Amino acid sequence: MKSLICLENPNGYIEISHEYFSKLIGLAASSCYGVAGMAASNKVQGLTQRLTRDKLKRGVKVSSVGGKLFIDLHIIVTYGVNITVIVKSIIKKVRYTVEEATGLKVDCVNVFVDEMKPE
Repeated sequence: MKSLICLENPNGYIEISHEYFSKLIGLAASSCYGVAGMAASNKVQGLTQRLTRDKLKRGVKVSSVGGKLFIDLHIIVTYGVNITVIVKSIIKKVRYTVEEATGLKVDCVNVFVDEMKPE
């Protein structure tokens, strides 16, 4: 059984799978300039992603508290780029993408730079 994020709004309940969020967020973050890829947030996720070869879902964690979404991203950046600018860009892009695609409010996007790769 897949884990779901369940939220209630005036029209009823919304259930969205973690897999959907992970792919949506991974694609949005990966498309930002300076992002070389997504990094596994833990060893289990790293092993799972190697077996499935789905790199977009790697490094994404989404949780819901009180109807608001909290997103953690683990990324790999290209060496020599301004990390502060990249992180701000990712936060804006991920927040906009999720809110436009789902209509849900993103409260917080945390970006962790786990690795740097040469161009």
